[in-house]
Amino acid sequence: MIPTVALVGRPNVGKSTLFNRLTGRRKALTHDLPGVTRDRVVAEARRPSGGWLWLVDTGGFDPESQATIPAMVREQALLAVEQAQVILLVVDGVEGLVPADQELAEVLRRSGKPTLVVVNKADRRDARFAVSDFLSLGFPAVAVSAEHGSGVEELWEQLEALLPPPEPVEVSPPELAVAIVGRPNVGKSSLLNRILGEERVLVSEIPGTTRDAVDTPVTFQGKRLLLVDTAGIRRKGRTERGVEVLSVVMARKAIERAQVCLLVVDGSEGVTAQDAHVAGLIQEAGKGVVVVVNKADTLTREGKKHLLEDVEFKLKFLKDTPCLFVSALTGAGVGKLLPQALKVGENFQRRIGTGELNRVLRAAWESHPPPGGKGPAKLYYATQVGTAPPRFKLFTNLKGELHFSYLRFLENALRQAFPLAGVPVRFMIVGKP
Repeated sequence: MIPTVALVGRPNVGKSTLFNRLTGRRKALTHDLPGVTRDRVVAEARRPSGGWLWLVDTGGFDPESQATIPAMVREQALLAVEQAQVILLVVDGVEGLVPADQELAEVLRRSGKPTLVVVNKADRRDARFAVSDFLSLGFPAVAVSAEHGSGVEELWEQLEALLPPPEPVEVSPPELAVAIVGRPNVGKSSLLNRILGEERVLVSEIPGTTRDAVDTPVTFQGKRLLLVDTAGIRRKGRTERGVEVLSVVMARKAIERAQVCLLVVDGSEGVTAQDAHVAGLIQEAGKGVVVVVNKADTLTREGKKHLLEDVEFKLKFLKDTPCLFVSALTGAGVGKLLPQALKVGENFQRRIGTGELNRVLRAAWESHPPPGGKGPAKLYYATQVGTAPPRFKLFTNLKGELHFSYLRFLENALRQAFPLAGVPVRFMIVGKP
């Protein structure tokens, strides 16, 4: 079994910077503003002794605030502590020991979990001198600079002493990464929690609750999936400066590393210009997509019909895209999401035999040849040159590119003959020099 290590601490002590340092990549969102991290962010980290561990970053632990978001962040942090085998209590060596650190240490003592105090910002002299003060918390302590990397080697040494011996287990990449994307406050996090059957991510009516892209590995129908909840994406001109800009960047990166995107729209509001903007980002990235109409419990049968027409008209550039009506509130239809994502994932990797490909494209070409040219237009040969998404090269006697409307005609012929629902199709034309 791969052990889990949770990073906890009050806001703005450098947990996410340390998380990124230990995992070796910029996975967690970092910013000078306190409270940037809210959900649990999980990633694998390779141990110096061999093997792997799961590292969990958590939001800043505020023991006193009763405001909605801090209280929910606190609950997520406590859940991370409950599920971890070892705890890293991250503290700010420059500020020194404060009552909030002592309160959190008391919580960790009651948990009974092995705990190591990580005194961050040790590149500052006053932080190094503060280490002895933190020993009063009753746990061993180590001084590090998460930003510059000093002390991390000693941190690993002390952490290894608290962990079970490494097992010869490789952390293999997921077979399918599914990003849950959409504009703010359409129910993305609620859908993820409903799929998982637990409160994995924060949910509130406050727009912008989700900031990080939150990865959740799951196994479904024998396949390893990675579900990624993302921050709501707004157009550039409507995005506030600071943390929200970084959140949108992380959401766009989540689209880039996914194979399939669940585009969530609000059924009570219909398809908006911002929904179309997010759909355009998915299309540009060349990813598979399923349109998910949330809050379907608010729609009548006639309302669903009109909304489906709305999807087909306003998102018509998403060719042959499945559309599911679900309710994160009641759970209706949610069970169809992962099976549909798997189907689109299979289509995303679809390979078509050369003989079948040429038969279908030649039949379409000969029934309706492309216009233009001095002589008859000829399609010599077609071949598939790649997947993810499916890409095809066409050899012709034409000069220049085919008109986009004719390429759409050829694409429709392929879609009628082969299962390509939910994925873009790309053509490359090779003609006369």
